[in-house]
Amino acid sequence: QVKLVESGGGLVQAGGSLRLSCSASGRFFSLNDMGWYRQTPGKQRELVARITSGGIRNYADSVKGRFTISRDNAENTVYLQMNSLKPEDTAIYYCNANVVVDSRGPQYGYWGQGTQVTVSS
Repeated sequence: QVKLVESGGGLVQAGGSLRLSCSASGRFFSLNDMGWYRQTPGKQRELVARITSGGIRNYADSVKGRFTISRDNAENTVYLQMNSLKPEDTAIYYCNANVVVDSRGPQYGYWGQGTQVTVSS
């Protein structure tokens, strides 16, 4: 069974930085795209950033220039470096990965449990 475990959330003042990590564990063949999403109460979950296995990145307009997504394929881990944080970045951040469990099978999407990021003004 594949499991994604996030860490690194917390409380920070506006203008500060946090680094989120998400590690994949369990039995699987490969990890394809990985990404970070966030959600606030009453709103839909939204894309923050994604990265392909080859390192191609895309970002939500609201975080461009402030957040950086990266991954360590050897460690099956994806990171989100968040700088110049704003109160509107406050949300639960979820890790997502498209996982090929069996080399002969399709990919499946997995989610982490979420980590709270709170930015105070």
